[in-house]
Amino acid sequence: MTSEIELISLVLFAILVVTAIGITRLRGLYGAVMLAALFSLVIACLFVVLDAVDVAFTEAAVGAGISTVLMLTVLALTRAREAVTPRRRLWPAGIGSVLTGGLLIYGSQDLPAFGARDSPVQRHPITEAYLLESQNDIGVPNTVTSVLASYRGYDTFGELAVIFTAGTAVLLLLSYVPRHDPDFERRKLLLADYRILRVVSKILFPFIFLFALYVQFHGDYGPGGGFQAGVIFASGFVLYGLVFGIDNARRVVPRWLLRVLISSGLLLYGGVGLTSMLLGGTFLDYDALSPSHPVMGQHVGILLVELGVGITVAGVMTAIFFVFADRRVLQ
Repeated sequence: MTSEIELISLVLFAILVVTAIGITRLRGLYGAVMLAALFSLVIACLFVVLDAVDVAFTEAAVGAGISTVLMLTVLALTRAREAVTPRRRLWPAGIGSVLTGGLLIYGSQDLPAFGARDSPVQRHPITEAYLLESQNDIGVPNTVTSVLASYRGYDTFGELAVIFTAGTAVLLLLSYVPRHDPDFERRKLLLADYRILRVVSKILFPFIFLFALYVQFHGDYGPGGGFQAGVIFASGFVLYGLVFGIDNARRVVPRWLLRVLISSGLLLYGGVGLTSMLLGGTFLDYDALSPSHPVMGQHVGILLVELGVGITVAGVMTAIFFVFADRRVLQ
């Protein structure tokens, strides 16, 4: 079994190397973006092989999904081909890449063997605490969720604040009052004009949002959680905007609703922490939510904070897409 996993890992690594070389050789930026999406998808497969399914969810949704759409939208504002770079400027970058790669390979010699059971991460006492004691302390089968939402809930709250800040900064920097283009209605082409795309996308939308809900509320028991669910929700709105046009998408998710979503998720997360303090516990101490049954308090607290994460992530991702799409359409 180990040899099969190693073989699959080597094949995926070879695909990554070939894809990376292909990206560096392409001058067409659209092709480079699509290869970058393939790169992210292969990395997601590699994470699955390494049993990091939660990370694979995020990589596939963000790297191969949302990021690809945003890069394609940005390319609509710029040139589609890379400018010719003099060869003398390629040498410093090439030498720097080779040196960096050599240092990484040299540093990897001190790492334990792949899959070794006696590696430090396997023998460290904190590993046993997270894998075994968390089942009694938190009562959540998915240890990743226990760590992210409970043990290091402060860190996750900070990460959510960073996402909120990034989304707000993008809205402040890129939002503007567009100039009216009388020829736009005549020139625009909606993908909804293609009947197959329109029908297939309408069939997919319920399943996309249903899967997002499953990932959101099943994160306690399996791979998933608020970050992954929020990105999947956003991908559904992005697909709707791509197929039926940004104006129709704006009617479904107006600007004021996005602003409310971006802030309400962070407020919900912080509100859970303040509620636990008012009930006699510390900030984000979910036991205080149900003193007679601490495990139930952990479940309720994790459910609420993960919901806050999902709401803010979905709002930020959708808002960023709308901002770039508005600039692309109206300029």
